[in-house]
Amino acid sequence: MKKAIIVVSAVLFMAASAGLGAFCAYQFKGGDVVESSAAEGDFTPIEVSDKWLLGDEGSAEASLTSYTPDGKYPDLTYAAERAVQAVVNIEAVKEVSYGGYQQYDPFYEFFGIPYGGSGRDGKQEQRSGGSGVILSADGYIVTNNHVVEGATRLKVKLNDGRSFEATLVGADPTTDVALIKVEAEKLPTIPFGKSDDLRLGEWVLAIGSPFDLQSTITAGIVSAKARQLGVIPGEMSVESFIQTDAAVNPGNSGGALVNTRGELVGINTVIKSSTGSYIGYSFAVPETIVRKVVLDLKEYGVVQRAVLGVRYRLIDEDFIEYMGEELGISKTGGLYIDSVVENSAAADAGLRKGDIITAIDGVATNDNSVLMERIAKCRPNDKVEIEYLRNDVKKKVTVTLKNRVGKNEPVTRDTKDVVEKLGGEFANISREAARELELRGGVQVASVKQGGLLARSGVKRGFVITYINDRPIYSVDDMMKITDAIETIDGVYPNGRALRYVIVE
Repeated sequence: MKKAIIVVSAVLFMAASAGLGAFCAYQFKGGDVVESSAAEGDFTPIEVSDKWLLGDEGSAEASLTSYTPDGKYPDLTYAAERAVQAVVNIEAVKEVSYGGYQQYDPFYEFFGIPYGGSGRDGKQEQRSGGSGVILSADGYIVTNNHVVEGATRLKVKLNDGRSFEATLVGADPTTDVALIKVEAEKLPTIPFGKSDDLRLGEWVLAIGSPFDLQSTITAGIVSAKARQLGVIPGEMSVESFIQTDAAVNPGNSGGALVNTRGELVGINTVIKSSTGSYIGYSFAVPETIVRKVVLDLKEYGVVQRAVLGVRYRLIDEDFIEYMGEELGISKTGGLYIDSVVENSAAADAGLRKGDIITAIDGVATNDNSVLMERIAKCRPNDKVEIEYLRNDVKKKVTVTLKNRVGKNEPVTRDTKDVVEKLGGEFANISREAARELELRGGVQVASVKQGGLLARSGVKRGFVITYINDRPIYSVDDMMKITDAIETIDGVYPNGRALRYVIVE
């Protein structure tokens, strides 16, 4: 049954204008969101230099918060004056297609307005506004992916009034973070702080261009950490937002969330509202995720996404009510492992279905976003310590993480092309499964990403790819060698059903 009542909406702070103008929003309707592999060889850990970030720790002066004489309110002027210089306004220009035959209307003819009577297709420009933060003196700027996605031109306006054309270095839709670049020197920067060190109740500033009002500064406190809202689309999205009550509005997207020392602790991304404007809470991508994503985008052009290889559910009161008796679980807390992906990092470490993850690197996993954020900070071949319960016995294991194709090495641009086009996570089929299906080898689809070729073509999780474009695929390495357009995929499901998929571009 269709639910007509809008409970609350989460708005990406990007002010858009086309004709009379529009805002980009996601709305929650009755809880639904609508739009308004085995390792081969030994590898050394990936080392990515962050020396290009002039704002890294220790490279800039820091000042402790001072307070007003009566001791009631902090003096935020130092942080505001320091940070505002490095927050920019971003204008994104997109080409929007229109066309098709429209019925003749004398109103349009009288005023000389084209009404599409010829039936020809056309294009018009749509302009949208957002914010960004300068990370390096030579012009690297971080913003939200939804601010720059699909843009044909990007224009950056600095706090001092200067304007520059910008180019896209790279973007990561799964975290809603993007990196752009302007050709300039000696630009003001904001140093990174540590979002992990933020405390509930701590004062923060939000800086951006709401409603195109550049260099607007608002203040609030940290209301919560590690929030999941379900607003970033895609199965592999990463959400662990910092929640604040600083006033932000459309146009603040990509702007800075800074602490009282003027250090960058997050990128403002979402507000929760029933009107599309601020009415109480805003959310920012934490520095831990932002820093890692921008370093990867600059170094590789693609994010080095580490994968644990488990599917899990939070053990909360609902879990206990519906599943607790059946599974013998009576206490809330931790993450119940529903399944372990074959040849994944978790499988190699010995994790099993039914294990309960209680902590990662010493941090309790009492929320879905804790594990998500910790893994999102890692790269393939990084190690994490997992604490878990098995039959009520406490255990601990060190897990060496893998990439999305089940390997320990960094993902290259070529690898990204194939994986991103197909849209999913992959692993070499296990020997047992291959023997059971009478296969010499193959690549199993561990997950399907929304919007990718697999999803659009109807390929489901568990499918074992044996041929691409009529070429045999025995391993992930074989799949990575495919460089031409993917037209057909052959394979078999675990139940033995063989299928050929014609890929839909």
